[in-house]
Amino acid sequence: MVERTVEVRGVETWLRIKPGRGTPIVFWHGNPTDADDWLPFMEAASAPCFAADMPAFGRTAAPPDGDFDYTMDSYGDWAAGLIDALELERYSTVVHDWGSIGLLAALRRPDRVERLVAFNIVPFGVDYEWHPIARWLWRPRGVGEALNAASGKRLQGLVMRQARPGFKAMPSEFLERVGRNFARASMRAAVLALYRSADPAALEAAGEGLPRLEAPALLLWAQRDPYIGALFGRRLAEILPRAELVEIEGAGHWSWLDRPDLIETALAFLEGGPSSADV
Repeated sequence: MVERTVEVRGVETWLRIKPGRGTPIVFWHGNPTDADDWLPFMEAASAPCFAADMPAFGRTAAPPDGDFDYTMDSYGDWAAGLIDALELERYSTVVHDWGSIGLLAALRRPDRVERLVAFNIVPFGVDYEWHPIARWLWRPRGVGEALNAASGKRLQGLVMRQARPGFKAMPSEFLERVGRNFARASMRAAVLALYRSADPAALEAAGEGLPRLEAPALLLWAQRDPYIGALFGRRLAEILPRAELVEIEGAGHWSWLDRPDLIETALAFLEGGPSSADV
């Protein structure tokens, strides 16, 4: 694999690339992580792979004040710009959590998308209401800023436990990455701006193009996710024209941590094989 930066819509974007054969795969991470989420997928894939850190997340720079407003629409513009910068006329894509900004890019040019895998994304067009942390802590002004000021590694570790069945601790490497990301004031501010830009009405409107995304889609939806529950995977599967929903038991928000076999399932589908309900 190689690592480099590329300028995308004025943002110096950190990018990891793995060469390969076949249709390229673009991976999109969410909050509060970075492109390292996708390392086990990229290591196992035979296709060319691309995974970038979102603006102000991980190793991607925070643009100068005023050049990027960290809203859902701006992140969608950036994601579409990355696809253009990579000169990908045809690609498959994997989205998780706020990696749904990659879905916004796909909806602008659905003809480019070969296949889609979605792991419990922030959903569009399905009457989604924010989970309690977003609704009561990140979205209200003043409260989010106070939480950011008070947040430390111990609190982050406790909050992350709710993302796994049985309140199980996240891997130490995962927590170290989250801690490094949240140590950046620009990343903490970006999280608040992103969530505050995404009113339920905006999330609903963003899904208007979903029926035009005719690529085969595999929705690997964890059933023990406290943030984006099973109902929204089912609704999304009803909207996407060629979607198959596989409900994953015994897995939380980052489902491949609880079920590493999902890595092979996702890659087999992306690389041209059928999906399988036996997971």
